[in-house]
Amino acid sequence: MLTAPPHAGEQNEDSQYFPLGAARAQIHETYIVAQTEDGIVIVDQHAAHERLVYERMKQMLANGGVRRQGLLIPEVVELDASEAEALLARSEELAQLGLVIEPFGAGAILVRETPALLGHIDAAGLLKDLADDITELGEAHALKERLEDVCSSMACRGSVRAGRRLTGEEMNALLRSMEATPFSGQCNHGRPTYVELKLADIEKLFGRR
Repeated sequence: MLTAPPHAGEQNEDSQYFPLGAARAQIHETYIVAQTEDGIVIVDQHAAHERLVYERMKQMLANGGVRRQGLLIPEVVELDASEAEALLARSEELAQLGLVIEPFGAGAILVRETPALLGHIDAAGLLKDLADDITELGEAHALKERLEDVCSSMACRGSVRAGRRLTGEEMNALLRSMEATPFSGQCNHGRPTYVELKLADIEKLFGRR
């Protein structure tokens, strides 16, 4: 799900004067190429959107909890018995993160609600990631002590994936949201979400300077 401030996704001649410029192309259905006033920016769409989702989740948590969306048909996820037990033991804490689960027989979990901002997600993959996070945490610690890891796992599963074709409006919306979001220059794993090349640097590469 790509959202941005009002009018952020609109195409106009002035958009290249924004810090991250105006989207001009998507290459390999993974990277957004934007034109700035004095160069180009190349954005990793998955890494960038993952950071945006992560920061929104943290903001929602600070304001009382992550909004949920009910599943029309609750999803049953089969796990190892130990993984299911670890997740169910933290069900109240997970509900604050927008994930509502309940037991469904031995080693199975019923997913009733998911974080609304993640849109349609791979519930099985998300639960396995969260089970790993919680297992590492151990029973003696509150989930909030590893909240960043848990939010990161959710954000990764709910982000725009590499290989998804985006419209021009979606690409520009992503750029404008990045400009409005703290720490958007790095993904949750510490890797850069974009690189910038000044026109002077490009000209040097072609021997024009």
